[in-house]
Amino acid sequence: MNYDIVTQGARTAAFLLNEASGERSREQILLLKGNAAYPPGQILSKNAAGKYVAFAAPAEGAAVEVAILYEGRPADTTADRYAAAVVRDCEVVESLLVGLTDPARAALLAAGIILR
Repeated sequence: MNYDIVTQGARTAAFLLNEASGERSREQILLLKGNAAYPPGQILSKNAAGKYVAFAAPAEGAAVEVAILYEGRPADTTADRYAAAVVRDCEVVESLLVGLTDPARAALLAAGIILR
């Protein structure tokens, strides 16, 4: 008997260990249109237009609004798209985050997002 092997990608919110009650940790965000597809756990930052993109380190001393994408979103070059993200007061699995750098780590900690 042959069995097909199925490899699953990242799953919705698999990175999330704990969040504030009443889903206070989450917000609806607007992703900038483009060729990039984002998996769950992608670290994002808000650009000057107020839309989220893959995390970009801010200038030294500048604050940045950071978010972690709750569920994956496909690429869309025709329109910006809404998504759910965790933006504050939660605990996440560090190894399941996508795009984690030292500046991203600092921004997450400033937002009250604890890496485990």
